[in-house]
Amino acid sequence: MKIYSEEGHGTSVKLYLPRSTGLPESTTEAQATSTVVGGVETVLIVEDDALVRKYVVTQIESLGYATLEAANAAEALDIIDNHGDIDLLFTDVIMPGGMNGRQLVDEAWKRRPQLKALFTSGYTENAILHHGRLDVGVLLLAKPYRKPELARMLRVALAAAQ
Repeated sequence: MKIYSEEGHGTSVKLYLPRSTGLPESTTEAQATSTVVGGVETVLIVEDDALVRKYVVTQIESLGYATLEAANAAEALDIIDNHGDIDLLFTDVIMPGGMNGRQLVDEAWKRRPQLKALFTSGYTENAILHHGRLDVGVLLLAKPYRKPELARMLRVALAAAQ
């Protein structure tokens, strides 16, 4: 999505969507979306946008996971300090409030070294890595994502060695 605004001239919004063939879903595509695997672990979701957070919580719960949610790093650390059973920290990389997702994970690991982490961002992986926000090799799920991609990355993150 691109938004351009100029005083006295107005605003233009360009929305780019994936091309649709108009054809029904192929058998391969149907199988790929039907092989969604969930779990029973507890996921702490950290997302500053309330609508996005609600959507993510709904999707993750529909996969069978228990969820906890926080709007920022401070809330997330409070939950980590006071909730014993968290298996995965799923956090946005860029957040307001003085602590980004990378810093949150670093602090969370000081408190719980066994905690698994999965990052998400609307920025490209290139931009995130080259601006020093994430290290090469960390698990990053780019926004927007579909439920099968989310399900797969949750399983990868939970199975990953620290």
